[in-house]
Amino acid sequence: MDFLNKQLEEYIEHHSTKENDLLSELNRETWAKVLMPRMLSGHIQGRVLSLLSNLTKPNNIIEIGTYTGYSALCLAEGIKKNGELHTIEINEEHAAIAKKFFEKSKFSKIIKQHIGEAKNIINKIEKKFQLAFIDADKENYSNYFDLLIDKIDINGIIIADNVLWSGKVINDEKDHETQELDNYNKKIDKDPRVENILLSVRDGLMVCRKISD
Repeated sequence: MDFLNKQLEEYIEHHSTKENDLLSELNRETWAKVLMPRMLSGHIQGRVLSLLSNLTKPNNIIEIGTYTGYSALCLAEGIKKNGELHTIEINEEHAAIAKKFFEKSKFSKIIKQHIGEAKNIINKIEKKFQLAFIDADKENYSNYFDLLIDKIDINGIIIADNVLWSGKVINDEKDHETQELDNYNKKIDKDPRVENILLSVRDGLMVCRKISD
């Protein structure tokens, strides 16, 4: 769902920092070769992720849902020297494309890829994180939050993508995925351990900052 008209979207694109050549190449390849390319974070959301990462200056980042690697490359822009970005993807084809672009980037040594079910991998990564990005199977967003929250430092940020789900979260009748996203938004809003803001960037970003254990 387009929340803004095309002309306004183009105005935003033209007045935001441009994506670099590698991200532009990844963007084109995803749209040319991968099913459902709209899952790509893309230029504007990518710049939001980069900005939040640069403001946070995380030592370690965890990402649930690599897709073709665009968001990981954006998040890596703000990571501290000697930090690590751990990204989890269940689809081996998507992970292979991401790996190719990670290896082309200056972040090749700090991005650690994990293939498989995120629910089985998160607790095996023995790290504390300052930034997390959730962009995977929508019905498990609440489960991912529960697995992540104790691994996030105070003042760390958890970002969740697609939380407006093309605007369907305000419908009276909701399908299963939409209902789970609505449940996630309500869960975050009521959790005293975080403060949050729901941003209408692209398909919706729920951004929360951990304020207590």
